[in-house]
Amino acid sequence: MFHSNMDCPEVIYSSNNNRDDLSFLSILKNNLLVVTLLLSGTLLLGSTTLVNLMNSGITVARLIILANACNLSLHKFLLLVLPHGIFEIPAIIIAGAAGFKIPYEIIRYLAGRKEQILTKEDIKEYFTLALISIILIVIAAFVEAYVTPRVANTFYRGKLLFSSGLSYTLDN
Repeated sequence: MFHSNMDCPEVIYSSNNNRDDLSFLSILKNNLLVVTLLLSGTLLLGSTTLVNLMNSGITVARLIILANACNLSLHKFLLLVLPHGIFEIPAIIIAGAAGFKIPYEIIRYLAGRKEQILTKEDIKEYFTLALISIILIVIAAFVEAYVTPRVANTFYRGKLLFSSGLSYTLDN
């Protein structure tokens, strides 16, 4: 992938252990916090949405760097990220869109591009986006808690690294 000075940590989780930080509720709590912070941009003119979208991007970049430092193949990385990532990444993007929705409409109103500051349709769209992101996050947490460890155990003898909410195999 690319060169990194980051060291590969030791394996800190085995599928034989029952780690609380890999539980469905723990993962769900963490992911719902991210969605809540993204949605809160509605109240703070998109500032928390922007900061948390950038943080999510940085987190993904750090995980890619960590995977590279641990010589984790792209195949393994994708097998361990895509099952829940296909739900989690769109959920984060949709929550980000919702967090920007109301500030965008306020800016349009202030710029004279619409007559009413917020319409029922604007509010309905916000809540629809929020609900979709929450549903996707619940699905992602379920997959991350129950499917990702099985994939690791099936394909990679169950050795996992838990870092920043994602599980990775580290065996060579």
